[in-house]
Amino acid sequence: MNSLPDTPLLNELESGPWPSFVTGLKRLAKDNTMMGDLLGQLERSYEDRKGYWKGGTVGVIGYGAGIIPRFTELKDERGQPLFPEAAEFHTFRVQPPAGMHYSSDLLRNLCDAWVESGGSGLIAFHGQSGDIMFQGIHSKNVQTAFDRFNAMGFDLGGAGPALRTSMSCVGAARCEMSNYDEARALRLVINSNIDDMHRPSLPYKFKFKFSGCPNDCVNSIQRSDMATIGTWRDNIRTDEAIAKAWMDSHNMNDLVNMVVSLCPTKAITLRDVGTPAKPHESVLRVALDTEMAIDNHNCVRCMHCLNVMPGALLPGMDKGVTVLIGGKSVLKIGATMGTVIIPFMKLESDADFDRLRDLSRGVLDFFAENALEHERTGEMIERIGLVNFLEGINLEIDPNMIASPRSNPYIRMDGWDEEAAKWFERKTVREETHLSKVA
Repeated sequence: MNSLPDTPLLNELESGPWPSFVTGLKRLAKDNTMMGDLLGQLERSYEDRKGYWKGGTVGVIGYGAGIIPRFTELKDERGQPLFPEAAEFHTFRVQPPAGMHYSSDLLRNLCDAWVESGGSGLIAFHGQSGDIMFQGIHSKNVQTAFDRFNAMGFDLGGAGPALRTSMSCVGAARCEMSNYDEARALRLVINSNIDDMHRPSLPYKFKFKFSGCPNDCVNSIQRSDMATIGTWRDNIRTDEAIAKAWMDSHNMNDLVNMVVSLCPTKAITLRDVGTPAKPHESVLRVALDTEMAIDNHNCVRCMHCLNVMPGALLPGMDKGVTVLIGGKSVLKIGATMGTVIIPFMKLESDADFDRLRDLSRGVLDFFAENALEHERTGEMIERIGLVNFLEGINLEIDPNMIASPRSNPYIRMDGWDEEAAKWFERKTVREETHLSKVA
């Protein structure tokens, strides 16, 4: 049993009503001197209101990224670390399985491998990019730990100016809202660009994320440079049996207050049973004489009604994805959400997935060649303009990228009709080609 350092400031973080990370660190420190010294250094940081870690270079054979080096800056008058066991506290970024699928045996083996290789025992599931974060190991043990993880089938993720580890939601494996195979998309895109992850050569970091529906459970639209989000373009599906079960445990006031009135585009209405339905409407009987109608032309796929009435309402059958570019947190121009560059594309056949793979490679190549140092994709597009970016990746401009045309009258409009005619001509050709393939 190790004696713990005196940590009055850290102890305050255990005094509230919520679980504290300090409790977990103390539990590990009872059998691990590294964690005891970590508590000492962290207490000193709280006292001085300053972080005492610096970077450096730490790696394993054949990899240029995936390990975050941390060396202490706290030294005594002789230049020796004040907390020697935590003087080196490096972090492994390890790629998780697509969709974050683990067996209990696998989790136990990961924990055992980490501790037996000299790790601190501290693990975080998962980091901002989705990595399994193995935190706290000395330089001399880094290669040993990696060899253990690699023998289990795990690879290092990205760090530095590189392609970062990707994330996908659990998706088609367990969720009825899924609109495509998220795990396949993740593996294809990452495996096709793996060199940019392990050998950093980009201007700055780049992230892919994959969500199966607009609920966006991995927050791809705000946190990834290229977000692939599942959607559909036909009518919402309905199931009256499940709707009846829902109404049996609710009432009409619940339906109005929880579903109808909260539709952001007012696309849901209640009406008498037997009202003629339009082709673009989804109709669901909710009472003996009342039905709920959804105007799918005005639906913006916010997912609220589907989430409140799961099973009674489901995504349509004509499924695909929307691709957005440029999401990120605060940096040069502040936090940005992704911009739509492909409003809808099917993602079912091998050819569809090949198109997504080629698009990902084209975006990465353009970013590598045109972005400034320490500039994210969204900031690059802000600087050079969206039109130049689309031309650079050979992507046609689609009017569906915007919700409505500009209303400012002080712009030149000559030539718009010709451009619109060209777009409709291309659309007709695509539809005819698709119909001929189906036939």
